[in-house]
Amino acid sequence: MIICHCHAVNDRQIREAVANGVDTIRGLNRELKVGNTCGQCLPQVRRVLESALMQIAEPSPKKVA
Repeated sequence: MIICHCHAVNDRQIREAVANGVDTIRGLNRELKVGNTCGQCLPQVRRVLESALMQIAEPSPKKVA
């Protein structure tokens, strides 16, 4: 889903940036330019960022063999 229409950034790109170490709105701004133009996307960018960070913080369930 497109999050930043000004720069055509989708949620997958934000999650990928987080997986590669970006952990702040400012970092996403530098990497993907989100929020650089109109700023309308920032609330949604924050939600996707927080969700992605929470997924990283949660341990993966171990498969029981």
